[in-house]
Amino acid sequence: MPGEPGPHNAITDVAGVEVGVCTIVAGEGKLVVGQGPVRTGVTAILPRGKKGAAVPCMAGYSSFNGNGEMTGTIWIEEAGELQTPITITNTHSCGVTRDATLQWMTRRGVGAGQDWGLPVAAETYDGDLNDINGFHVTAQHVFEALDSASSGPIAMGAVGGGTGMIC
Repeated sequence: MPGEPGPHNAITDVAGVEVGVCTIVAGEGKLVVGQGPVRTGVTAILPRGKKGAAVPCMAGYSSFNGNGEMTGTIWIEEAGELQTPITITNTHSCGVTRDATLQWMTRRGVGAGQDWGLPVAAETYDGDLNDINGFHVTAQHVFEALDSASSGPIAMGAVGGGTGMIC
């Protein structure tokens, strides 16, 4: 059944959903591994926002491309719920975003009723425009994306985890 887009034509039109991004752009010219150019970032999606981050929500998953690497999917399959924010970043930075999400949650007492977490970290391949082997995404970038998450209009296009994407 066709629907009408919400006022922002974004996932944040769903009540409670917050999205934040950290965009990393540096350097020009020929690729020098470890130096750039850098065209990458992190997108954070909090299905229940920062205030409700400890409240699980029902979830399912699908591989959105041929590989579609995504951590945390086994728990979604097992429990049918999501207990953490979701991060989207380049293929080689999924581990960093997964670990930093746990750090962010622990430091804020989110999900403090359990001693473990299996965050969803999903990949996008930005290696044609980005120095993907330079490993430029850090935990601080993840914290910035999570901390900046908000409802309402969101930045779209070449931002956050989509910065270096091409089609």
